[in-house]
Amino acid sequence: MRLKGQSFFVEVADTSDKQALGLMFRDSLPRNQGMLFIFGGEARRSFWMKNTRIPLDILYFDADLRLVNVIRGAKPCRVSACPGYPSSGPAKYVLELNAGRATELGVEAGDELKLNL
Repeated sequence: MRLKGQSFFVEVADTSDKQALGLMFRDSLPRNQGMLFIFGGEARRSFWMKNTRIPLDILYFDADLRLVNVIRGAKPCRVSACPGYPSSGPAKYVLELNAGRATELGVEAGDELKLNL
């Protein structure tokens, strides 16, 4: 996939089991890799960082692959009551990247995600 001219290799989380696990229990994520969550339709989404060991940027995209909003630097959480990080509008796709990548890329609302699945 491509975002702001940068190519990323992404793992696809397109089942409820893969989505529930996400990037939990990982100690690192290569710079140009991430995880792409694909849902059946658009809805307001909220992610949390329970059992996630690395800080992440969470990017929410609508059904047209346009960026809805970004959560920058979501922090790892190892307790049972972790905060949620919600989308500001309906999203069908959610991309998780290493914290700081969204800022490095200069992403902003309306940017287009290009998929090559």
